[in-house]
Amino acid sequence: MTPEGKVKARVKAILDSMKVYYFMPSTGGYGRSGIPDIIGCRNGVFFGIECKANGGKTTALQEREIKRINDAGGCALVVDEVNVEIVPRWLRQLDTMTVPTTKGETHD
Repeated sequence: MTPEGKVKARVKAILDSMKVYYFMPSTGGYGRSGIPDIIGCRNGVFFGIECKANGGKTTALQEREIKRINDAGGCALVVDEVNVEIVPRWLRQLDTMTVPTTKGETHD
């Protein structure tokens, strides 16, 4: 497994243990470049996590997508093997964000 693969595996294990909804988009020439490695939702908050290793830096396209997520009211995080253990605390902080609810509302 690559060093980045190990970071992704650790993040997925954390998400699974916290029962967080997530998926890993596959661009494969069909998606938009720069999308974070892991996309998910916790407590109604959309998030993206970009995984790096060995001091890897985000690309301009990744930075653009992270900014777009944040500008739209979601949250984005870049982690590597050094700081991956912040993910649980970061996810718990999403719980404190104000999320509008549509429960019980009807739409015409």
